[in-house]
Amino acid sequence: MRLSSLHAFVAAIDDGSLRKAAARLGLSQPALSKMLRELELELGAPLVMRSSRGVSPTAQGKVLYQRASAAARELSRAVEEIDQLGGHMVGELSVTAVSLAVMLLIPETLHSFSRQFPQIRLRVHEELYIAQMASLRKGEADVAIGPIPHDLAQGEFQVEALLPISMVVVARKGNPLAQAARLAELSKARWVYTGVSGDTGYVRELFIRNGLPPPPAAAIVNSTLALLALIGSDDFIGLLPAQIAEHPLSAPYIDIIALAEGPLELNLGVMVGRASSPSVMVRHFLSHLHRAAYHLAHPGERHRAKPA
Repeated sequence: MRLSSLHAFVAAIDDGSLRKAAARLGLSQPALSKMLRELELELGAPLVMRSSRGVSPTAQGKVLYQRASAAARELSRAVEEIDQLGGHMVGELSVTAVSLAVMLLIPETLHSFSRQFPQIRLRVHEELYIAQMASLRKGEADVAIGPIPHDLAQGEFQVEALLPISMVVVARKGNPLAQAARLAELSKARWVYTGVSGDTGYVRELFIRNGLPPPPAAAIVNSTLALLALIGSDDFIGLLPAQIAEHPLSAPYIDIIALAEGPLELNLGVMVGRASSPSVMVRHFLSHLHRAAYHLAHPGERHRAKPA
């Protein structure tokens, strides 16, 4: 099986169009079609479906696309790593991060990293930690920055702690529930869960840690912005990192509820896949990330040596 045929197949599925894929690869459309037919004959299975809307993968094509895409990413990274080992720092680094990291850690990290390695393109995705795990496992992200899951399988990822996080209970200003003194007083409140379902998330963890049954989810969101929008506009209750709740963009609209149980204490960390040792590029990025985390935790100590 020729790599050129696999590359042509992946391009066709990515673009959803033989014409677009052929133009991107510098081929004629008939030449691309011939490569796909030869690949189908070699595998003895149909790989693409053609319609007036373009091309899409068959069931067999989806299997090949998933594997071929992963292989293409690994080959591309191998070429980049070989260049980096030779001192030629080029390539792309994909980072997935939760909102807190995007707001507080990513700006300084990217600023110092990009100054040292201007030819490395950084791609940052804001995602919940559940989506981060999937991105790391699929090889779609090089680095994930988020709360360290307590149930993370040992040895699956390389994990390094960055910062402690205090998840505080918040309500909009003027919400009568903002005067609650104990968590039990909020058991019937309209809680906003952040995640993919009401069966997981930090709200459940907060209640369980304090020996209380978790309340049902009144709403489920998949971003901090959506959480802020709901809490700021109605009588919802939710959990936010204290750094976001106290941020000048949030503080005018929400109150932190001072509960006797205190906040939910977590750790913000960085995770890297263990399939192989981190590349030179990733190791440099982690160095800059730890430096940014240190500066955030020790704002009075800004003048330290640059990371190696």
